[in-house]
Amino acid sequence: MRFVSTRGQAPAASLGTALFDGLAPDGGLYVPDTIEPWSADEIAGIPSRSLPELGVRVLKPFAAGGIDASTLSAVVHESLNFPIPLIEVEPGIYALELFHGPTLAFKDIGARVMARLMAALGADVTVLTATSGDTGSAVANAFHGLASARVVILYPEGRVSPTQEAQLTMFNADSGSNVRGYAVAGSFDDCQRLVKEAFADKSLRRRIPLTSANSINVGRLLPQMIYYFQAVAELRRNAPAAPALPVVCTPSGNFGNLTAGLLARRAGAPIERFVAATNVNDVVPEYLSTGQFTARPSVRTIANAMDVGNPSNFERLLWLYGGSLEAARHEIAGCHYEDAEVRDTMRQVFDRSGYILDPHSAIGYLGITRQGGGRKTEGRQAGVFLATAHPAKFPEIVEPVIGRSIEKPAVLALALSAPSKILRLEATLAAVKDAVGA
Repeated sequence: MRFVSTRGQAPAASLGTALFDGLAPDGGLYVPDTIEPWSADEIAGIPSRSLPELGVRVLKPFAAGGIDASTLSAVVHESLNFPIPLIEVEPGIYALELFHGPTLAFKDIGARVMARLMAALGADVTVLTATSGDTGSAVANAFHGLASARVVILYPEGRVSPTQEAQLTMFNADSGSNVRGYAVAGSFDDCQRLVKEAFADKSLRRRIPLTSANSINVGRLLPQMIYYFQAVAELRRNAPAAPALPVVCTPSGNFGNLTAGLLARRAGAPIERFVAATNVNDVVPEYLSTGQFTARPSVRTIANAMDVGNPSNFERLLWLYGGSLEAARHEIAGCHYEDAEVRDTMRQVFDRSGYILDPHSAIGYLGITRQGGGRKTEGRQAGVFLATAHPAKFPEIVEPVIGRSIEKPAVLALALSAPSKILRLEATLAAVKDAVGA
């Protein structure tokens, strides 16, 4: 398996090179040069496979020639040691709960697999990543204690929830920790810009073995394909009357999550189409509607992990469709929702069903119920939305809406009680160089 750049001006790379370099030398994003489709028998057998078994099968083609089968199996089984259940929220509307990992967000899945792949390949590396909320805490948890990695996380000061900041900074107080989280004076787009500038600085990369754990890194992206197959497995096991090809709504910010779904569909995941649901930072839905992509400064919302005004993975979307707008429209519907709609949805769903949505998952629910257009079987609409974060991570938003407190899972209570230390950083490349030890 080889990985090529979306910009087509860099040599093909191995998994190890793509994983540890992060960006291609021409500034593009790595993508697999081929996507091996599953056989009809394998697709039919999806419901009989466990989550780790699905994970091994999904990653096997991409690891070929880089990681042996037994090591890959150990990586996946150790990483995916928590459930990913499918919950019927309303008749025919299902939530795929991706928040049962150690930091209670879907980012745990990609980050844990990526960290263990890096450890298995055995090279020392400095991981520099930007986060709008959940990526950073997942990366921090996944890499903490790995001797071969040093981690520097940039997050926008004042633009993450108090709970997210606690998870991002819980390792700062430990002088011996290999993980540091920095509050940057700016937006997520500033953090992401700084990461890209660092990767483009050739003199810095000659001194520091630098990689990223954002979804710009294909090593974070590929494991996210797994839960799309898991959604199909759970749907076929638990809702056999549902259509064979469900519609899936992916709450979207930097668009790595959706890109992974598109890759999964090309590998054979039986999904009819996708809904890309955003908050008011809607540059990709706008592109799908008008054909124009206009990056702009992000707007702060209650779904802060999706506050992205220039999503990196848009470049991969263009590459997947060869720049064809019509091809993208055939597979993806775009939509966006304002904070008031998100709050109303959280309240209404809780009042009707007792199910508690966090703001990001509420946007997924809105997308599947308003834009999903799923087929109906026996009078039931079949639609799956990705529930990307536990509502207890956003009590200051969710609790006033639903009128009750949310019990904190043990892992979250531990993070909130741990000593934390805020480290601040100016939004300059020079400051980032200091942080990574250059």
